[in-house]
Amino acid sequence: MKTLIIVDIQYDFLPGGSLAVPGGDEIIPVVNNLTEHFDLVVATQDWHPPDHASFASNHPGKKPFDRIELGGMDQVLWPNHCVQGTRGAELPAALDSRRVEAIFRKGMDPGIDSYSGLFDNGHKKSTGLGDYLKGKKADNVFVVGLAGDYCVYYTVMDALMIGFRAVLIEDATRVISDAGYQTALQAMRDKGAEVISSSDFILSLSA
Repeated sequence: MKTLIIVDIQYDFLPGGSLAVPGGDEIIPVVNNLTEHFDLVVATQDWHPPDHASFASNHPGKKPFDRIELGGMDQVLWPNHCVQGTRGAELPAALDSRRVEAIFRKGMDPGIDSYSGLFDNGHKKSTGLGDYLKGKKADNVFVVGLAGDYCVYYTVMDALMIGFRAVLIEDATRVISDAGYQTALQAMRDKGAEVISSSDFILSLSA
């Protein structure tokens, strides 16, 4: 079963948002076009409480993009983003969510960040997405969304870790840092991920 995982396409990650990914809005038409070609479509949603420990505002004297140790792990401090119940956390109206069967929220524990759509950063808790996909007999997961060097990357890596074939659709993601993305891209490929374009995917359906 071919499954599309739409990662964190939310207002705060789009231009004008508090943690905007450059060109983040440009992928929405690509993603909308892809959804009709999948057996199963799911989405993830960053859903932070206001006191989340990854927010620089919760650390006096710290500013966004400083680094701290959090739960024994290196942690980037972010601007407040995707706070539960705010517009910034919503999926944008331009994203056609009619075929999205389920949305999995992450980053709700104030003490640990959760980049991946499958687990928190310490792999202590699951979001439930992996079990959901296995219950649906999914085997091939195709990952799109924001951002390619963070949440998309970690979602791909965790999908591979728990036994899925994982494919990144490259033109349906955007990145925060080009250098960071190149490192992430190599790591994904080294672990067995495939990287394709949306046009190549659609062409393959008629092959």
